[in-house]
Amino acid sequence: MTTTNRPDPLSPAATLRVSILVPAMNEAENLPLFVALCAEMIAAQSVPYELVIIDDGSNDTTPTVLAELIRRYSFLRTVRHRARRGIADALRSGYHEARGDILVFYPADLQFKPEDIPRLVAPILDDRSDMVTGYKQGHYDKAFVSGIYNRLSRALFRVPVRDLNNVKAYRRIIMDEQPVRPDWHRFMIVLAHAKGYTVSEVPVPVYPRHAGKSKFGLSRIPVGVLDLLAVWFELRFAQKPLLAFGMLGAGLFALGVLSGLVAVTELLIMGVGLRWVWTLIQTCLLLGSIFFATGLLGEQIAATRAEQAELRRRFDEFIARQRTP
Repeated sequence: MTTTNRPDPLSPAATLRVSILVPAMNEAENLPLFVALCAEMIAAQSVPYELVIIDDGSNDTTPTVLAELIRRYSFLRTVRHRARRGIADALRSGYHEARGDILVFYPADLQFKPEDIPRLVAPILDDRSDMVTGYKQGHYDKAFVSGIYNRLSRALFRVPVRDLNNVKAYRRIIMDEQPVRPDWHRFMIVLAHAKGYTVSEVPVPVYPRHAGKSKFGLSRIPVGVLDLLAVWFELRFAQKPLLAFGMLGAGLFALGVLSGLVAVTELLIMGVGLRWVWTLIQTCLLLGSIFFATGLLGEQIAATRAEQAELRRRFDEFIARQRTP
């Protein structure tokens, strides 16, 4: 990863309130208009903004376009990935580069207009919310798939918003606590809500792409479902994995023992042995033991993660004290 135009932390740029993070891969046709619209929006705001565009391994003329744009707009800075790393990594790179205490995730394809960004940011500036997501208004591709994903997410996580994977604004501290996992940016609202941050939504119009084509296809659906289950397990059992694996293992082990008692009784009274019953007994006992052992191993991993989290908290406190005059 290479960066350009990083400001001095002691310069006025360090007082920026809002950083717009824009992952872009092969968006050369969209970027000039997108940045121009951002310039109009920023000029009308009473708080300082910056725009951080993350070139995520583009193989078109995106780097050349960005080099030209950065000479024209003082609020623009760029980050470049030499190879495609995905939106989650792009947002993390932009987060490290950004100076604002409020971050905004926005695409470069102009399906959402920069003029709507202040409405996402306003509830956070007014201390009415920690995180704000946009609720799509209008026709858009993949509405059916998005609807299924949102319904599943609300059923599993009980988050009080209708659109969990859309443009969003959030306090910087929320990004500080996000797991570094591929594609988990889609669950940022879920994870923030689970940690006690307030979340809300505002309606945002959605438009057809200005140019280019979507980078996402139907192949992402099974990946998204598996990620959904992974996040559910993380929130439900990450702190106590033995609760999941141990109870499942104990249940299978108990089923095996019970089946064994029934089979032995049947053999003693009727003189008949059933091979499939003995196979079931062995399978239940074996799987029960494996699941229980997995739970114990998971407990050790959970303890290690807790120690790492505590060390990170102490390190962050140490850095904060060092920065305090």
